[in-house]
Amino acid sequence: FHTTWVYSVQQLSMGNTSSRSYLPGIEMQPAKTTLFKQEQTGTRYRIPALIYLKESQTFLAFAEKRSSLSDSDAKSIVMRRGTQQNGSTQWSESQELLSACLPDHRTMNPCPVYEKNTKTLFLFFICILGNTSEHHQIRTGKNKAHLCYITSNDEGQSWSPTKDLTESVIGKTVRRWATFAVGPGHGIQMESGRLIIPTYAYYIHFKCFSFPFPFTVQPHALSIYSDDFGQTWQMGRMLQRKSCECEMAEIIDHEGRSHLYCNARHGGHRVEALSESSGVYYDKPRLAPRLVEPGHGGCQGSVIGFPAPEQGEEGMGGTTSSPRASDTQTWLLFTHPTNKRTRKDLGVYLNRSPLHTSGWDRPWIVHSGPSGYSDLAYSEDTEHFACLMECGEKSEIEQIAFVSFPLSDRTTCSATTLLPVE
Repeated sequence: FHTTWVYSVQQLSMGNTSSRSYLPGIEMQPAKTTLFKQEQTGTRYRIPALIYLKESQTFLAFAEKRSSLSDSDAKSIVMRRGTQQNGSTQWSESQELLSACLPDHRTMNPCPVYEKNTKTLFLFFICILGNTSEHHQIRTGKNKAHLCYITSNDEGQSWSPTKDLTESVIGKTVRRWATFAVGPGHGIQMESGRLIIPTYAYYIHFKCFSFPFPFTVQPHALSIYSDDFGQTWQMGRMLQRKSCECEMAEIIDHEGRSHLYCNARHGGHRVEALSESSGVYYDKPRLAPRLVEPGHGGCQGSVIGFPAPEQGEEGMGGTTSSPRASDTQTWLLFTHPTNKRTRKDLGVYLNRSPLHTSGWDRPWIVHSGPSGYSDLAYSEDTEHFACLMECGEKSEIEQIAFVSFPLSDRTTCSATTLLPVE
């Protein structure tokens, strides 16, 4: 990989009434490659998901294709393939995954995971009946979503028919779910071989004559997992705190113990939780004070684990806070809008001590301006990260763009990027 940099100077406005000010400096951002862009016909693309396949050094980028901006007008999942050539990523044309569907349903929330032993690529998603909205399902307590996946044994060149897991995995429990979804974003395979699909469900806490009491339907994150290479799947327990769209990462401590980390959407601040049972159940969730959510509803974010670099290999150009001594063999990277009020200024956060609540450094901004959902991938062979993100100049849904960078760029630039001062 070669990183191309875009330099810009951001001026402070004398008329800015925001309570957030900025340190003067130079903002350095990696160059973006647009993969999906809104069309004049009205077609829109949202909900990015990204996976890196090491054996072929290939990225697969997924998104929802919609006929309008509305969630109810999602139609199908599209994919582009990025291959490494002469130090850069060359992208194929967009391909519509026609087998990822159920009759009379719309397809949403791509969530890929790769099973290394059988070399099988799984793409999970949900299928929702017709144009039934999420709000309608929550209000009536009548779930119309199905848990589905397709597989590929040739790294996404061809795909199997859709398999519906709703009955076998969720079963009668779905009667207490107003609706549910996976991810969106990537799943993971743990060192034990367990496959993890991040999931959330709107649980109906109180009913009256089969209808939910108002305001008693709350989202809760959970894991769907497989221990037999994806042949069968099971469902873990929900987080015991309101928590919505989520992603998960495995943390290995210095004793070699595994901890499954969950990072979920929540109003105000992100919710974090750890599982010592590899996703069967989670400890008491906590708020992450350094990971703010924009506005009242928040936004999806992406998290990924990677091997902690050896001392001196990080490219420490300085950070805005003194890092705690690492207590793990794994570090975490997290992407999310950094503005408290609106979906804006996508930042990359680094956590060198992920078993502690205060481990997150201040973010490096990789897109100044409107930004929304994102998904991270890590290339172990090149030690680079990649991010697929919703972004634009006037709106965060103008395009879905791809960027890549090494860890040293993140740690070096965090000292010179224009960072918000609370």
